[in-house]
Amino acid sequence: MEHDVVAVPRLTESASAVFAVLAEAGSATRPQLASLARLSKPTVSSAVAELESAGLAAHSGTASSGTGRTAAVYRLGPEAGAVLAVDLGPDLTRVRGCALDGTLLAEATGSRAGAADAVTEALDALPAAAPLRAIVVAIGDVSAPATESSGERPATAKAGPVFDAVAVALPPGVPVHLENNVNCAALAELHEGAARGRGTFGYLRVGVGVGLGIVVGGQVLRGANGAAGELARLPYPWDEGREPRLEALEEYMGARSLLRRAAEAWRDAPDANGPCPQTTERLFALAGGGQGPARAVVDAHAADVGRLAAAVAAVLDPGLIVLGGSTGADPQLLPGVRAELARLSWPTEVVSSTVGDLGTVVGAARLAVARGVRTVTEPARWRH
Repeated sequence: MEHDVVAVPRLTESASAVFAVLAEAGSATRPQLASLARLSKPTVSSAVAELESAGLAAHSGTASSGTGRTAAVYRLGPEAGAVLAVDLGPDLTRVRGCALDGTLLAEATGSRAGAADAVTEALDALPAAAPLRAIVVAIGDVSAPATESSGERPATAKAGPVFDAVAVALPPGVPVHLENNVNCAALAELHEGAARGRGTFGYLRVGVGVGLGIVVGGQVLRGANGAAGELARLPYPWDEGREPRLEALEEYMGARSLLRRAAEAWRDAPDANGPCPQTTERLFALAGGGQGPARAVVDAHAADVGRLAAAVAAVLDPGLIVLGGSTGADPQLLPGVRAELARLSWPTEVVSSTVGDLGTVVGAARLAVARGVRTVTEPARWRH
């Protein structure tokens, strides 16, 4: 199903402000909107009328106060639109379509090779009348600087062939923003996960690769080239007589090397029960069950993650580090990570992710909603 790009009428500043707070609140009465937008009641009444006329707000019922008086309740209108979030994960593609108040409208999951099909499925499930306002695609490497004019990242920013295939399925004319997948997951932890209520923290993802989402003052720190938190580029090994190699740290910390070390442990332990695990999930399950070689490999991995966390603490002093990723989020790592971090650095709280595998698409959807609201409200700057 095709979703046309619908031009947004230029709103007055007051209507723009009311739309933004209504999108965040989901629904509200005019007195509530006046309080949230810090506008007078007559100004809000005029703004609501403007939004209703444009189809950007709609009456959705009434609410009673303690005095018995009723007030009209408003929500976003049919012309407010929708946004799309796409997580191009290493194995799976997750897609979510949301209204501008964050309501989930559609979702789809597919293989990495079938990413375009998952996008098409989610688009088809969106309301036909909802104009698409913004698209956010979470990828593993966004390292091109933002342009001065729009803040958008060029589509050539190392997005890769999978994004190229997905791009064909995206509706033309809709603003597309590429965002680092770890940054998206950090946003999910900030608003819905283990870092809720903490304005500054580091989200340390360890899985197929390694990455760091840095949140300072409630905002993701991206860096001059969009590459802040690219831990894979830390020099490694750093030892006398050993030359650091490009992304050698990620190679050492990643899931493939973890399974290679498990295979070596199994060869060195002829009394190990059962075959060597072929997946990290199986490795952690055996460790949780008390399997000796598996326990030793997982404990060593926890110490490695603790050293990486100590590097993060030394540079950022974040106060809180949230562990995520296919191996990093396993709570079996926590004791070892905390012990090694305490040995090498100052006290820093370490917790496991609570948003899980959905964190990236959840964070991407939140970012897409914010950008979608901006497409409606920002034209107000140019109205005189």
